[in-house]
Amino acid sequence: MTRPLEGVTIVEVAMWAFVPAAGGILADMGASVIKIEPPTGDPLRGLSIAGSGGQGRINVSWENYNRGKRSVTLDLRQQAGVEVLYKLIEDADVFMTNLLPPARRRMKIDIADLQSRNPKLIYAVGSGIGRQGPDGDKGGYDSISFWARGGIASSVSPAPGGYPAGMPSGAFGDSLSAAVLAGGVAAAIAQRALTGHAAVVDASLLNTGMWAMQRAITQATLDGVKSLPGGSRETTFNPLTNIYRTADDRYLSLCMLQGQRYWPEFCKVAGRPDLVDDPRFATDADRVRNAGECVRALDDLFASKSLAEWREILARQDGQWDVVQEVGELHEDPQVVANGYMQEVALRDGRKLKVISAPLQFDGAPLPASGAPEVGEHSDEVLAALGFDEEAILNLKIAGVVF
Repeated sequence: MTRPLEGVTIVEVAMWAFVPAAGGILADMGASVIKIEPPTGDPLRGLSIAGSGGQGRINVSWENYNRGKRSVTLDLRQQAGVEVLYKLIEDADVFMTNLLPPARRRMKIDIADLQSRNPKLIYAVGSGIGRQGPDGDKGGYDSISFWARGGIASSVSPAPGGYPAGMPSGAFGDSLSAAVLAGGVAAAIAQRALTGHAAVVDASLLNTGMWAMQRAITQATLDGVKSLPGGSRETTFNPLTNIYRTADDRYLSLCMLQGQRYWPEFCKVAGRPDLVDDPRFATDADRVRNAGECVRALDDLFASKSLAEWREILARQDGQWDVVQEVGELHEDPQVVANGYMQEVALRDGRKLKVISAPLQFDGAPLPASGAPEVGEHSDEVLAALGFDEEAILNLKIAGVVF
């Protein structure tokens, strides 16, 4: 399989999850991604957690977001380290970073610094809340910039006046924003090939959060309100777009948006044909007017059978539905398996780890992933390719520039 970005070289000076995860996607696409780490390594390396099932400690975050890269350690606080970086970007296609503007200016690796040395270099920045504006130099994390400031936390609060809900998973906003940034970098590579222009690509956690919430934000802005009224299961506009609990305490999510189209068939296969002509529920308008009663009737109906039984019943009608799955079930989902949405990678210590495939495919196949590097694993190899001989590399190590 020829991957779409083979032959593209990317230099990444970034830490934690957002921009590194974008680099991981681009590495899966075939780009040669050289990750520059400080002497102590990316701080994300310190987030290893104890696994179960005899796996021991595996840094799942590190393996997910830094897959397929080569690691070079450089002390960019030293001018000699910056000079090595300058050599790296001379023939690179893309530079990616999430360092804050003051740090980039101090190190002389900001946009003008690098593009003056390589006018064909695409410069990609992942930020918390955007490069422009009064907070342009301010940092951010997905829990605050994407989830909180982006309007998501307040919108999923369980009850008025209660504490806003937290993110459902670590690096939730980072992962989504990474996909946006990776797409922007790929588009910039295409633009440069077509026009010769080397763009500056910006993506931010705040903007991605707002993109995910665009329907609500646009509506609230149009209506001139701070928030939109929250709904409930029993005030739904359509009882066939709701979540129901089965007899074995599993949940089914229904999304039959064309209620009138699906209601008669659903009622018949579900064993309640009497509901079709019930004057309370006969039409869309009737079901909206009597939503509470309709939802309670469906609650009782779904609670009468197990998930396995409902799977068989709902498969006999055309309305859209699916199971509310637990995260630990997904690796066995037949669609996940058939489409290669998870794949096994070999770790440096010989163990295996199942990771999520990049969320796009080419020619009907998932992009192959590989393991993440050890800190500085490729320093000698990359420096030698730049023309540094053994003595020069040794001198850089003695000076503490390379580790």
